[in-house]
Amino acid sequence: MYEPLAERMRPKSLDEYIGQRHLVGDGAVIRRMIESGNISSFILWGPPGVGKTTLARIIAEQTQVPFYTLSAVTSGVKEVRDVLDRCKADTRSMFSKGRPVLFIDEIHRFNKSQQDSLLGAVENGTVTLIGATTENPSFEVIRPLLSRAQVYVLNPLDEEDLLQLLNRALATDKMFAGREVRVEQTDALIRFSGGDARKLLNILDLIMQSLNAREPFVVNDEIVTSRLQQNPLAFDKGGEMHYDIISAFIKSVRGSDPDAAVYWLARLIAGGEDPKFIARRLCILAAEDVGLANPTALLLANATFDIINKIGWPEGRIPLSECAIYLAASPKSNSAYLAIGAAQALVEQTGNAPVPLHLRNAPTKLMKELGYGADYKYAHDYPGHFVRQEYMPESLNHPQLWHPQDNPVENRLADRHDRLWVSADNRPAD
Repeated sequence: MYEPLAERMRPKSLDEYIGQRHLVGDGAVIRRMIESGNISSFILWGPPGVGKTTLARIIAEQTQVPFYTLSAVTSGVKEVRDVLDRCKADTRSMFSKGRPVLFIDEIHRFNKSQQDSLLGAVENGTVTLIGATTENPSFEVIRPLLSRAQVYVLNPLDEEDLLQLLNRALATDKMFAGREVRVEQTDALIRFSGGDARKLLNILDLIMQSLNAREPFVVNDEIVTSRLQQNPLAFDKGGEMHYDIISAFIKSVRGSDPDAAVYWLARLIAGGEDPKFIARRLCILAAEDVGLANPTALLLANATFDIINKIGWPEGRIPLSECAIYLAASPKSNSAYLAIGAAQALVEQTGNAPVPLHLRNAPTKLMKELGYGADYKYAHDYPGHFVRQEYMPESLNHPQLWHPQDNPVENRLADRHDRLWVSADNRPAD
């Protein structure tokens, strides 16, 4: 039976593990856990092909505690309870080497009752839970379980990591033994891999499958691009195109192409994508890319997310389509997205600048005596419900963070802003 290169290259120890240095580098939290043998419950959150399952297997290998694996795709409450019963037996055994570890792949696919069935065992120490998910645990994992498990974020592999993986595969795997190997260019290989180790190794596999026994193995941009175009399904054996398709969907909406948006939406539906995941992406698009150019878009996206939960599937595809087309056809502005980014950068740069005294609340007599709230001007006491006063820390010299973009809504907002701040009448209203 043929074993894919990605499986043959799966690391067996931390020393072979590539990437995620913030978690497994010298002195990092998961490395310390493994070296000490004291594993606490945690959830690994990151995109495909970045080492979530591999890390769980390394923990199993190096800690030598009883280790059980469940896939949320194929396991129900009964399977969970059966495994937990075995974990209880291991915990009580006089030969036990430590608390059993239960690894649940794609834990976001467990429903509430399945997740509830884990709570007691995690809380009383019967089992150490390690979950792996590509989805935001804040949305997909119930709060009581999240409070009992630390979340660790795994990042896409960077170019240095991917090149290290490429060199290791070429130097150590039997597929390349005795064959001439030339790496001429890696730009396309790195780009198509998209930070995914499995993708990179699958591409190498695909190139090898196109060669006869005597041809040299050559990696360059032309070969990588042509092989993927010739056989895209082979490249996507494990469903890795999920993130490529959602990327195309997002960029089509952002690029104001409703036809492309609804096409990629159909591809997501055909691929079995969770409708709530699509609805969340639409909410983000409405705020980030449509923004203040059409504030109604965010209301529609939020309503779409809500109605998906009410009407279910397959009818839910209709409001998803409506929302995707509306967002794609809407005018675009990312001024709110840029403004909060600029504000966060300013906060990081300037630290905890003090709140001006006139803006502070004064619920006690002492605070009033100290000047809290003094000289604050109540906007509604002035014509037009506006009065000029400083609303930012004085040390910042009031930088402009929001830069209105050229669309009818923001033009109106910007005109009002300029009119108020340039020609405000500071006299109190009668």
